[in-house]
Amino acid sequence: MNNYVLSTCSTCDLPKEYLEKRNIKFVCFHFSIDGKNYKDDLGQTMPYDKFYDAIVKSSDSKTSQVNVKEFLDYFTPILEEGKDILHISMSTGLSGVYNSAKIAATELSEKFPDRKILIVDSLAGSSGLGLIMATLADMRDEGKTIDELCDWIELNKCKMHHWFFTSDLSFYIRGGRISKTAGFFGTVLKICPVLHVDSQGKLAPVTKVRTKKKAILEMLNRMIQNAKDGLNYSGKCFISHSNCYDDARQLADLIEEKFKNLASPVLINYVGTTIGCHTGPGTIALYFWG
Repeated sequence: MNNYVLSTCSTCDLPKEYLEKRNIKFVCFHFSIDGKNYKDDLGQTMPYDKFYDAIVKSSDSKTSQVNVKEFLDYFTPILEEGKDILHISMSTGLSGVYNSAKIAATELSEKFPDRKILIVDSLAGSSGLGLIMATLADMRDEGKTIDELCDWIELNKCKMHHWFFTSDLSFYIRGGRISKTAGFFGTVLKICPVLHVDSQGKLAPVTKVRTKKKAILEMLNRMIQNAKDGLNYSGKCFISHSNCYDDARQLADLIEEKFKNLASPVLINYVGTTIGCHTGPGTIALYFWG
């Protein structure tokens, strides 16, 4: 039996049931809507459909990361059980949560000198982080050690592809990432910005596509161009969506039709509440190994 725990942030945007089944522990980010605070607990406190309805109606939605004390409280019981910890953090290009985890790990290493607390910057977010965790869980279940997993993800994390687009520019305008003028014309012309997460774990714009239909095809083409082994890709593929399941399902169907050797059917998840506060509705994101 493995003597270590696989751990991540709730921003992995996987269903709670999935994480429990795969024996992956998680620590919760936080969000607030109109001054009321909530845990980002994978849709348990606030179902995702209600969350997206609430932030559209709200004029003030914010997020906050896991702080050092919360990490101390989260890690300590695991260490007291005699388990080591491999915690895979959300990208430092998207959040400062990695630093909080490292500070807590350093403090706890003095209290538990015989335990390993390994903290890795995933350079990933949302279900890209989720796909990393699913892959590591597969390796753990095959009998790999904590050090083997840590070494592997450090070498391979930049091979996790994130491709996404939005068909609703309102939250990008609200957050100041797009000017009101550009947002107005983009909406009128049905422009869908295409972005990815770069090798530094930061969001990077790639291109602009007119119409959602063409943006979905752009996602498919990006996977055809970049997936490991091309159309013979035999790994897992995840999609996340911010309250636009039908669009996600359309993309998943195209992928399953094109890629005949997928390890399993495409897993479709919600964009969670932390990341969803920034994207708003209308985002589709695609994740695979490339």
